[in-house]
Amino acid sequence: MNGPEITLEVAPELRLFVPHERRAGRTPLTTDGASTLGHVIESLGIPLTEAGTLLVDGAPADRSHIPEAGEHIDVTAVERPQRVPGAPLRFLLDVHLGTLARRLRLLGVDAAYESEDIGDPALAALSARERRVLLSRDRGLLRRREIWAGAYVYSDRPQEQLRDVLGRFAPALAPWTRCTACNGTLARADKDTVSDRLEHGTQQAYDVFAQCTECARVYWRGAHHGHLETIVAEAVREFGGAAA
Repeated sequence: MNGPEITLEVAPELRLFVPHERRAGRTPLTTDGASTLGHVIESLGIPLTEAGTLLVDGAPADRSHIPEAGEHIDVTAVERPQRVPGAPLRFLLDVHLGTLARRLRLLGVDAAYESEDIGDPALAALSARERRVLLSRDRGLLRRREIWAGAYVYSDRPQEQLRDVLGRFAPALAPWTRCTACNGTLARADKDTVSDRLEHGTQQAYDVFAQCTECARVYWRGAHHGHLETIVAEAVREFGGAAA
């Protein structure tokens, strides 16, 4: 590449995306003189979903700006909490984030998820069609132009993933209101109406039930409820919402 030379500095939160030689601070970069600032940033490995305000010599600039010789570019991280305008806040998770999807649903957050890999084009199209924020650890997927909105999930550990998403987007929490299996809404169910779906021991031991209005799965406070209550209580304590 034999074009204008600029300098560039990436926010600490974004340095995991760039080569090691660009993680120390301001570094020189030679561009081709035709690529937009957005393209330059992506070429370094940073998904544009993760880039916040772009500064050219200290002033905000659009991603369509074509860098000129001598300019200094600062790439900031997305401001948290990140506001997503234009639609109710809803998520779509890729096939590798099943545990995160179930925990978001446990907290009452609308989180669509396909248990089978439907492919990047289909995921991106679904994000656009249903106006959902696509969550993924796949940078290539997040670079697809057709997605409506997206976010990189920084950790590979479910609890840290959950904190990351809740801290970034601040969704309203309504625990115990969604089906963790299909994302449908739950409604209180009379024991007699769901008895044919219960084993005899469950019928004898429990009296309070909820049922998914879409897939008809039945829920009760069984043996694993204590673990789920801990997840809910920690999320509500840190991010707000009703724990009941």
